[in-house]
Amino acid sequence: MVNRLVLQNLLHRPIRTLLSVVAVGVEITLILTVVGLSQGLLEEASRRNRGVGADIIVRPSTTQAAMGLSSAELSEKLVEKFASMPRVSMATGTTVYMLTNYLTTITGVDMDAFSRMSGGLKYLAGGPFEQPFDAVIDQVWAEQRKLQVGQSMELWNRQFRVAGIVEPGKLSRIFIPLTTMQDLLGWRGKLGQIYIKLKNPDETPAVIDELKALLPGYNIFSMAEFTSLFSINNIAGLSTFIRVIIGLAVTIGFLVVMLSMYTAILERTREIGILKSLGASQFYIIGIVIRETFLLALLGIGVGILFSFGAQGIIQHRFPILVVSLHRDWWFYAGLIAVGGAMLGALYPAVRAARQDPIAALAYE
Repeated sequence: MVNRLVLQNLLHRPIRTLLSVVAVGVEITLILTVVGLSQGLLEEASRRNRGVGADIIVRPSTTQAAMGLSSAELSEKLVEKFASMPRVSMATGTTVYMLTNYLTTITGVDMDAFSRMSGGLKYLAGGPFEQPFDAVIDQVWAEQRKLQVGQSMELWNRQFRVAGIVEPGKLSRIFIPLTTMQDLLGWRGKLGQIYIKLKNPDETPAVIDELKALLPGYNIFSMAEFTSLFSINNIAGLSTFIRVIIGLAVTIGFLVVMLSMYTAILERTREIGILKSLGASQFYIIGIVIRETFLLALLGIGVGILFSFGAQGIIQHRFPILVVSLHRDWWFYAGLIAVGGAMLGALYPAVRAARQDPIAALAYE
């Protein structure tokens, strides 16, 4: 009986119900898209670093340089020193420059050494560097910038020829010769990080201890430990940004639901009066409003998840370098947030409806 009454109330004003459902859906979409974009980019960066094939990574001691972006403070001589260690199979260094406009990096590599360590890049077109101003790009960057082998792209006001296009998944989206990058950025003899591959990966903890004793204060991680750092909570300001977006999304849902339910209560004043004159308690009236709100929230959650897949498709079609990862655990969290916001929005209209005087309500026009 009550459930049927709730359904009829929602169908009585279909446009208002639809707008409320869409508002909750937009709330869900905002949460899932922002979180999904953040997680997707971090997971992609972690996956590309795992593709290097190294067991250990060494980074500089300073905080800024330790991020390995647009900085090079390690001596290139350390590569030979690490490679000569008994338990080390090989070592290679790279430099990295962040393209902030595209949230991607340019990486300077010794292609022969990098290929030996990683197992080699899989070329879809073209091949490795032939000249100092050659570049190898991955398929995603080629699609983003609409580039083909033989075409030129501009980096630091210099023209680089696209020598090859490779499958994504190994370290970077743009590779250029290490020596070229060092010369252009004034990093001759310097590296941003050094990757170390061991003869026996099981000896990683022991080798890390040895390296830390040799280079106190340097940031030395196993690759498993390093890639685990690619999380929302470890990026300064990112978790705060996400909380702000979630707060704005909840506010939107809260205000729309409150306005919708408040308007519905005003329209149904006489109905409420009839129910109360027939003996309906305050809790019964509140229960009707809460059930209506809960159903609106559930419908909005479903719509929001569908909208999120649409947003994911649009973003990744327009900007291939952006990765949106819609984790199912966040469907649950976003749903809880949306239901909580909707219930708070319905609280005042529900209490107001329950407190109405039945005689005044029956006389309401």
